[in-house]
Amino acid sequence: MARGDAAAFDAVYTRVAAPVFGIVSRVVRDPAQSEEVTQEVLLEVWRTAARFDAARGSAMTWVMTMAHRRAVDRVRASAKQSERERRTAAAQIPFDEVAEAAEASLDRERVRRCLDSLTEIQRESVVLAYYRGYTYGEVASLLSVPAGTVKTRMRDALIRLRDCLGVAR
Repeated sequence: MARGDAAAFDAVYTRVAAPVFGIVSRVVRDPAQSEEVTQEVLLEVWRTAARFDAARGSAMTWVMTMAHRRAVDRVRASAKQSERERRTAAAQIPFDEVAEAAEASLDRERVRRCLDSLTEIQRESVVLAYYRGYTYGEVASLLSVPAGTVKTRMRDALIRLRDCLGVAR
């Protein structure tokens, strides 16, 4: 195999593929990543076969050591990637309470001003529905008018509010 003999690689592959996948899957746990790491290990065995030294140990030990190291590297890389993603997601954006409160106050003032621009019957319908939580039917009952009338008043009021607040259509 060290001389590039594909038949020799086929023989080695047949003998070591299952044990390599076994050790990799015990370390990595994810089947898809285990298959990928196994493929990388076997490709590395093919590329580096010339570096194998029988005096240092058996070929199976060499391959299994390579597989274990590659699997551990994959787990460490995945853990580091997860940690980077977690840190990025948890990055605190400074929250300016004063600016937020001022903006909310300005928004409330704009809404009050626009509500004041409505007719009394439109304002009354909007306040009952949006600020007190009543349904169209309940507003109609409270005001002693048909539900269709309340819907028309609300539609007209919401159009005027949208125009007053400058909300894009």
